Amino acid sequence: MHDDDSPSPARRRTAALATAAALIAAAAGWLVWETTGGTGGPDAKAPRRGAPTASAPSTAASTAGAVPTVAPLAGKVVVIDPGHNPGNFTHTREIAAQVDIGTNRKECDTTGTSTDAGYTEAAFTLDVSHRLRTLLQKQGATVTFTHDADRPYGPCIDERARIGNAAKADAVVSVHADGSASGNRGFHVILPALVKGGGADTAAIVGPSRTLGEHIAARFAAATGSAPSNYVGGGTGLDVRKDLGGLNLSTVPKVFVECGNMRDPKDAALLTDAAWRQKAASGIADGISTYLRG
Repeated sequence: MHDDDSPSPARRRTAALATAAALIAAAAGWLVWETTGGTGGPDAKAPRRGAPTASAPSTAASTAGAVPTVAPLAGKVVVIDPGHNPGNFTHTREIAAQVDIGTNRKECDTTGTSTDAGYTEAAFTLDVSHRLRTLLQKQGATVTFTHDADRPYGPCIDERARIGNAAKADAVVSVHADGSASGNRGFHVILPALVKGGGADTAAIVGPSRTLGEHIAARFAAATGSAPSNYVGGGTGLDVRKDLGGLNLSTVPKVFVECGNMRDPKDAALLTDAAWRQKAASGIADGISTYLRG
């Protein structure tokens, strides 16, 4: 092409202005389509920017009708009573004081037993109780302790009963380990006897306490692999007593769990093992849970 064939400057300006006008018009048309929801144009099937699509429903739509998860033990109150107190050893005079247990009088508390190597029942019961609390709270239960080694000694057995009563507990479990002779092995659950006298009246709790105890005994055996006591309860793992103030004075379902015999070497090996204590806590928790869920 020769130079004579190039458009003049005026023609070039006119062409440029026409092109710019066309671009502005196109942009304006696109803007109108975007703001009015128009369906014309080359992208007619594309959704407007920011608009939800049929394949991506809103959060409100996706959660509509969802059923909230309810913890299985929500609304239930459990009181855990860790047997004895580490401070009892240095407060022997105070814990020797006599208290009324309804049918007679008895020591405020005792030091508890220990293994031959010196692992105390008080340390054992606190450890298992802490593990038990965690398991029950995960299921939604409200859990209260009678003590958490947060007082110099005690509480006395009558006060332990009052704590469970005041909490209107659905279940109270007192955690212990026995101090019987070597060769005596296994666990047992102590149930309240029918007692009425003085400030004691267990008529209303004997039945539900037995049901609670039976659930705990079954689940404890399954979780730990331990056998029921070979020296108490005739192989049932259950023992009924009327001489324990913590049971006599209770007005809510309550049991004691003797997890094993600290004076027997084989049982002591279990009781001092952290993994076994976790199993023990799990068994007790499962028993409480099945009882409370009916």
